[in-house]
Amino acid sequence: MRQCAELVFVPPRFDIYRGVSRQIQAIFADYTTLIEPLALDEAYLDVTENRRGLTTASATATEIRTRILQETGLTASAGVSYNKFLAKLASGQRKPNGQFVITPETGGDFIASLPVARFHFVGPVTAARMQRLGIETGADLRAKSRAFMQHHFGKSAAWHFGIANGEDDRPVVADRPRKSSGSETTFERGLTASAEIEAGVEADVWAWCDKAKAFGRTVTVKVRFTDFQQVTRSRSLSAAIARHDLLRRASGELVRPLLPPTKGVRLLGATV
Repeated sequence: MRQCAELVFVPPRFDIYRGVSRQIQAIFADYTTLIEPLALDEAYLDVTENRRGLTTASATATEIRTRILQETGLTASAGVSYNKFLAKLASGQRKPNGQFVITPETGGDFIASLPVARFHFVGPVTAARMQRLGIETGADLRAKSRAFMQHHFGKSAAWHFGIANGEDDRPVVADRPRKSSGSETTFERGLTASAEIEAGVEADVWAWCDKAKAFGRTVTVKVRFTDFQQVTRSRSLSAAIARHDLLRRASGELVRPLLPPTKGVRLLGATV
């Protein structure tokens, strides 16, 4: 707002987004019962045995995209492959209105040429670490031994080694149980008062936990400052947090070492 006085801010319309998402989910359900949502606008579908009897996954994806456009006016992209890792990568190849197929015959070459920074689940920190070790592409990753990967990446070594070779055995799981509840609030001004920050850190998380009677024991708080520096802190308790005052205390203890802030706090979030 300071840098661009003529900027127009448009409020989000999550009721509309959720409604359209339900429309798209209903289209998916015409083709398979194996639907694993990732977000309002993304999902994995296993169409091995599809309800329409279409002979290929590519034909299924084309028909689904056509129906989404006809029924919602929205374009959609699709990635088609033989596992979730490659389907996710393929889905980004023809955005915003196309599809891309990675077959078992082409999967190895596709992975080999791809920068590791584009791999799903390889974040910026891991990508930078790999690059320091001379791992720039899927081919570089594949060339490393299991012992080398274990030494440098510990428990995640098996996953990285597998995806470098196009291996991902995760099934498409419909109706996954929810594992966390989180909430974030962005403020119009940078907060500097310690009491305001403590009060705002877990504002909306407890409501869902209490309504769903689902309680976790690990609390994570996120703080983003006005200069966009971001800090996260986590703590696991010995038992589930089943009262609001316990959640407030745990989140307060996590954020308190950052108080009083030397710069304004623009975003606060908490996850259980």
